[in-house]
Amino acid sequence: MQGNGDKAEKRYVLLSGGVGGAKLALGLSRILPPSALTIIANTGDDFEHLGLHISPDLDTLLYTLAGEVNIDTGWGRRDETWHCMDALEKLGGETWFRLGDRDLATHLERSRRLSAGESLSEVTAALCKKMGVEIRLLPMSDQKVRTRLTTDRGVLDFQHYFVRDAAAPVITRLEYAGAGTARASDGVREALGDPQLAGLVIAPSNPYLSINPILAIPDIRKAIKETSAPRVAVSPIVAGAAIKGPTAKIMRELGHEISSRTVADHYGTLIDHLLIDAADSACANGIEHSGPAVTVCNTVMTSDKDKMDLARRVIASCEMSS
Repeated sequence: MQGNGDKAEKRYVLLSGGVGGAKLALGLSRILPPSALTIIANTGDDFEHLGLHISPDLDTLLYTLAGEVNIDTGWGRRDETWHCMDALEKLGGETWFRLGDRDLATHLERSRRLSAGESLSEVTAALCKKMGVEIRLLPMSDQKVRTRLTTDRGVLDFQHYFVRDAAAPVITRLEYAGAGTARASDGVREALGDPQLAGLVIAPSNPYLSINPILAIPDIRKAIKETSAPRVAVSPIVAGAAIKGPTAKIMRELGHEISSRTVADHYGTLIDHLLIDAADSACANGIEHSGPAVTVCNTVMTSDKDKMDLARRVIASCEMSS
């Protein structure tokens, strides 16, 4: 691919889901100036609950970048209390999706602003400003897209599958309802069309649940296919298993090999370069034979140093593919 020159600031776009993507987002935020990074977040997980608009992936990214995330879980806010949920449970209300007291403030303010006519992009920008996040964090669309799963327990909305049912149902099909007619938000179109774009990065998020909803929006997929910037992905599979979440389980249920080779095949011609963990180095040649270039490195982000080291590898891979 032909990249952009060095005459102006190089800019990067990260496609991301929640916890795994947020780790790479934090690493990139530590090595790039705020103006050089835009994060496009999955909103296929969004849902309405207790009368509120909940955006789990946006919130995980927001809290992580603001230094407010619960470091033990990777999601939710630090120093959280649960008085509202405890009181709700005594009243017989729905508490399967746990919302902490501090977290509730975010959902209340988002819902208020949306009801007043603001777009999700405008609300997200306002929340970022209030929480001191300078990096541009964008929802993939201001229109409603919802991930739905056909399972052995029927058709389930994402949060019912993932949280209420602990990802136990067996998946036979995934749908991204509304994606076919949804449009990328204005900020997303601007970021993907930026002439100074030096790299399009796909985080090590679940390809099926976190990245596919973004790619299912036609003008986003078209922009990624047509960009002249290098396109780099990080595999979420390490040694035949997923670092977090049901990625490996979904691969198995859909009849795929649980490997980084499957990740490469999944993204196909949408990527030029794939980063895989050293534990999977044996499959590097096979991936490169018919697919993207491969960088073998540590992709497990346990410490802040791990996150920054992987971020540097990602940037280097963009430069190698330019």
